[in-house]
Amino acid sequence: MSLLRSIAVAVMAGTLSAADITLLNVSYDPTRELYSEINPAFAAKYTKATGKSIEINQSHGGSGKQARGVIDGLQADVVTLALAYDIDAIAEKSKLIDAGWQARLPNNSAPYTSTIVFVVRNGNPKQIADWGDLAKPGIKVVTPNPKTSGGARWNYLAAWGWALRQPQPDGKPATDATAQAFVSKLFKNVAVLDTGARGSSITFTERGIGDVFISWENEAHLIVQGNPGKYAIVTPSVSILAEPPVAVVDKVVDKKGTREAAKAYLEFLYTPEGQEIAAKHHYRPRDQAVAEKHKADFAAVTLFTIDEVFGGWAKAQKTHFNDGGTFDQISN
Repeated sequence: MSLLRSIAVAVMAGTLSAADITLLNVSYDPTRELYSEINPAFAAKYTKATGKSIEINQSHGGSGKQARGVIDGLQADVVTLALAYDIDAIAEKSKLIDAGWQARLPNNSAPYTSTIVFVVRNGNPKQIADWGDLAKPGIKVVTPNPKTSGGARWNYLAAWGWALRQPQPDGKPATDATAQAFVSKLFKNVAVLDTGARGSSITFTERGIGDVFISWENEAHLIVQGNPGKYAIVTPSVSILAEPPVAVVDKVVDKKGTREAAKAYLEFLYTPEGQEIAAKHHYRPRDQAVAEKHKADFAAVTLFTIDEVFGGWAKAQKTHFNDGGTFDQISN
């Protein structure tokens, strides 16, 4: 189904709904299962509190592609995307989201976190243990395209950040030049660049392409649990702290009169109930009590942030993913 047709179906579903309030959550690829459980849980709580029935429709795809859809007219009440840059793009290019959106909710409006891991085939036949193995000759890698997928940008930056920590053969420290050389080798091993993370998951599992899939941690668990005995998760020594943010789309909710409901929906993600659902779907909860309860469910890994290594999303986007940036350079 095309993006425009998906949009039409979602909007039609909302139009024909008997619910008092209908929201559209435009999200990124691997959150389908998460919000399939969040939505009815929130709806029940909201109806009990207000007496109003509410329905939440979903739209999913590569995060960058989803952001462009909202800019081009997709009537999202809320966006729950893979990275802050995509919400900033909506705010800057369409003015649909007010500046300062990130300060409205705790933790820079990121209610849960994730990281980047590897999915390998049963028995790990290529003995993949860390990022360096992905650049070795003969390794076929599956990852989405950083031009369209937020998850792919996290993948790329996680690999770059790992490379910056690796001492060079001459004993000198790594530099951006040595990191670029490593990431270039890694991407030369990429067999397929899908537009989104879920597409790459299908390429790896259903089409049988690749030795390793660079994956969101939550998506990796979904693959392993859904295919017993076929795949395994490898957690690298170092990865990036991925912080998928959420925001109310101001101009849309004000036009539709849904601001109060949209705000409550996003706030629900921070409640103990919302955090428990996030943990169940292998997103790392922000709530300390919930995080401690589920500590054993998440592999220990050294994490760095995008601010620490890359100076934030605006700088990382300009340097690495804008036209003519380092991703284009290594792809040519």
